[in-house]
Amino acid sequence: MSNTKISIRFFDDREVRAVWDDEHSKWWFSVLDIIAVLTNQDEYSKVRNYWKYLKAKLKKEENELVSDTTQLKLMAKDGKRYLTDMLDYEGIIKLGKQFPGIKANRFIEWFTYSDETIDGKSKTKAYALFESSFIENIEIGTIKGLQQIHAYLFGGLYHFAGQIRQMNISKGGFQFANVQYLSQTLEKIEMMPERNFDEIINKYIEMNIAHPFMEGNGRTTRIWLDLILKKNIKKCIDWSKISKNDYMKAMVLSPINDQISNSKIASFRCTYIPNQRP
Repeated sequence: MSNTKISIRFFDDREVRAVWDDEHSKWWFSVLDIIAVLTNQDEYSKVRNYWKYLKAKLKKEENELVSDTTQLKLMAKDGKRYLTDMLDYEGIIKLGKQFPGIKANRFIEWFTYSDETIDGKSKTKAYALFESSFIENIEIGTIKGLQQIHAYLFGGLYHFAGQIRQMNISKGGFQFANVQYLSQTLEKIEMMPERNFDEIINKYIEMNIAHPFMEGNGRTTRIWLDLILKKNIKKCIDWSKISKNDYMKAMVLSPINDQISNSKIASFRCTYIPNQRP
């Protein structure tokens, strides 16, 4: 487990602590910190007792939220590290739904879409990239160029920004390219032709299967794809017209049937627009 910690500010300038998990490639968030936010409670003992009551209630109901929690050591105000209950992103969304009312709904909306989250901050950086001179220095279609994009988007957000992963990762039961052969795999992808739309999309699909970074692959490779399309065929993709659900379905299909996913991604085709922002 990495010792990396971030602080996220919620409604009343309250801190929610989070720890990055290298092994499972995700963040864990402090349950007590979030309950303090949702109950508007400053007294630690009352927050702890509330969680104790809620956890007992959920356990009696056989709610999986209890089993989803893990314990990690976090720094307390006294400077010592104590084990505390943590939940991942999906777990926090489930926890928020246990609190009825407008405030809980606002919390879920903030947690999912806020510009202060890693996703929100990297999105802001993505827009900034297309306004900066840095984009002119990115190697288009190469692994180095992909790393340049990732480093720009996630610098200061992930300690591994711009670095090719050194661990195996999976998602939804699918194992991405084995790290033992990842270097060779990426070299082969880099050499793939980019002469037309279908060849470019095939290259993009292979990069999705490789998943070279621990986190942040989607946003990075989408920008990488648009730069290749712009350079070679003067086209790009208008991502604002693509639903997240359709995109995710295409990506899930890509390792299984590239012809089906190709046809889905091909439907995203559009005429190149100068300064288009993926």
